Amino acid sequence: MTDQTAESPRAQGRPQNSGPFRAGDRVQLTGPKGKLNTFMLEPGKVFHSHRGLLAHDDIIGQPDGSVIANNVGIEHLVLRPLLNDFVMAMPRGAAIIYPKDAQAIIGLADIFPGATVVEAGVGSGALSLWLLRAIGPAGTLKSFERREDFADVARGNAATFFGYDPENWSITLGDLSDALPEVTEPGSVDRVVLDMLAPWECLPAVSTALKPGGVLLCYVATVTQLSRVAEAIRATGDYTNPDSSETMVRGWHVEGLAVRPDHRMIGHTGFLLTARRLAPGAVLPELKRRPSKSDFSDEDVELWTPGSLGERSVSAKSLRKRVRAATAGAELSKARNDDEPLADADTPVDTE
Repeated sequence: MTDQTAESPRAQGRPQNSGPFRAGDRVQLTGPKGKLNTFMLEPGKVFHSHRGLLAHDDIIGQPDGSVIANNVGIEHLVLRPLLNDFVMAMPRGAAIIYPKDAQAIIGLADIFPGATVVEAGVGSGALSLWLLRAIGPAGTLKSFERREDFADVARGNAATFFGYDPENWSITLGDLSDALPEVTEPGSVDRVVLDMLAPWECLPAVSTALKPGGVLLCYVATVTQLSRVAEAIRATGDYTNPDSSETMVRGWHVEGLAVRPDHRMIGHTGFLLTARRLAPGAVLPELKRRPSKSDFSDEDVELWTPGSLGERSVSAKSLRKRVRAATAGAELSKARNDDEPLADADTPVDTE
């Protein structure tokens, strides 16, 4: 591992996201009607819209948060995108975990600086960015992904955001149940975050890897998945009783005395289920509850299988395009830090 100075953004585990705009920076352009566009700054390039042209050279050298007019005098606000903005605009190989859920995961799983965290699967790398930000340079993130093309998109997105390849992050290709014992020692992992179709299949490997008191968090989309994984966690006898929740976000319009909730909100995207690893040999005290209809039959279990739950897929052609976009963005961002020649970037992404 290369030594880094104390002042180095790599050593501090963050991108160079302050100071005047530089070539290779990713910027977010907001037009007069609130339309957002995100693109990389390259000398000599021009941002085109139906409202005129804005040269990248007019942005380079300006401070973050500047208002810059295009060639016909229409003003645009220019900002570096926050992580929240970046993950919504980055190339995707698979569906991402939305910021509202990622932020809840950081809190519910108690992700802390210096933690050793296991994540599966990686998808497009959105949650990986939040986890890397939370654990800091002293932490370790071990991610697992079955598909190499998804892993390529995730690596490209991470390098684009940070400006370098995070040295405390590894992606292992393969099934978590098989690969986790090969890359971790028993009882060495602080937190495990599972974002997959059938997380209950990985519980034996996860239970072995987690430290006593460690947190297991599962992100699932449907009620049947939630029920299945909760019962599977209880059946192991290795965890506290799982807690389940979902997060919904509703914005508010606030302008003078006109204060009211927005007409649209970010509703259900997934369930978050957490449980803590018991010490070896510990038996959880039985909770006193009223009798409930909690039994289930073999027919019910059959409805919980991954095949019945279904899984959305991305076409191979579309995925190849997203891999190229993520790789190009990574090269531009790393060139910004390394003073290497800039490569061509893809067309700006409309993130409205």
